[in-house]
Amino acid sequence: MNEEIKRRTRVVGIFPNDAAITRLVGAVLLEQHEHWQLEGRRMFSAESMAAIPDLEALPALQISIT
Repeated sequence: MNEEIKRRTRVVGIFPNDAAITRLVGAVLLEQHEHWQLEGRRMFSAESMAAIPDLEALPALQISIT
């Protein structure tokens, strides 16, 4: 993925602003996401995602400032 983003940014060369870079990277990521959706690929299985606890179930982080 990083190589594809690098290749496409080299083609453009100079970007007029940060928003242009964000649009290009977003378009590359969207294209890859659509490709994975068509193939039925997932980064994580449904079972592994179900094992992630809800945020409310996690203990609160205690920070002491001394």
